[in-house]
Amino acid sequence: MDFYSAALLQGLGYAAMGLGIYISLRIFNIPDITTDGSFTLGGVITAVLITSGLANGLVFTVAVTGGALAGLATGLIHMRLKVNPLLAGILVMTALYSVNLSIMGRSNLPLMNTPTIFDSLAFTSDPLINKWIIFLAITLLICGMLTWLLKTDYGIVMRATGNNEQMVRAAGSNTGTMKLAGLALANALTAMSGYLLVQYQGFADINMGIGIVISGLAAVMIGEALGHLFKTHKILYHVLLVVGGCILFRLILAFTLSLGLNPNYLKLVTALIVLFVLMVTRFKTSVR
Repeated sequence: MDFYSAALLQGLGYAAMGLGIYISLRIFNIPDITTDGSFTLGGVITAVLITSGLANGLVFTVAVTGGALAGLATGLIHMRLKVNPLLAGILVMTALYSVNLSIMGRSNLPLMNTPTIFDSLAFTSDPLINKWIIFLAITLLICGMLTWLLKTDYGIVMRATGNNEQMVRAAGSNTGTMKLAGLALANALTAMSGYLLVQYQGFADINMGIGIVISGLAAVMIGEALGHLFKTHKILYHVLLVVGGCILFRLILAFTLSLGLNPNYLKLVTALIVLFVLMVTRFKTSVR
């Protein structure tokens, strides 16, 4: 039970990252590979600043801002230099590897005897229950704020930009600004996941973000599959289903590990899960 409880907590920790990929991929139709670098950036900034003794609120602000700047860099390369968004994300992700390594000063940084957010916000004496409360509270807060944003006039224009960019331009809105804001928001959420998970696992590693975009994609696709199953089109439900996809994906990985799978094959399992969901989605479309 502890094994699956840890998987559930990790799923909640990755929820912000999944929502970030949902924004870039499903709302703006931009395959943003910056995620791999911005996730690590959020974690690296968190580890360095926490071990330096800074307050957790300030650490959170700097980590999220760092992720937003990474997304902004990708957007500027795409919009101003007319670079393909996929290539722009790869360029920024590659550059962030060196940036993260320079910030951390080494490949791995443990949080030994360092107070984390789970120590600062002690609602109960039970550490596990306390982690559940914090993860759930943060996840619900993110879902509520994102749903509210997407329902505002600004959020409607953001959604319209991904659906019909020419129409939005004809209506007098700046689609470039919308894309920049969307990529900044998506990577800020991704960095927030790095911020939470580094404190949960107790260390930051330079390779912690490798392949994370595939995990987020799997979570988004699982959430969409659940959305088709329940036939819902409400924004709130879509956001919650992405979170559910993150949790379900982590549970699937935990189940495969409990069967005795070599951890070296986890990335292979992740790719196979994404491929399986793609095949199921394509089959349903063909049937329709």
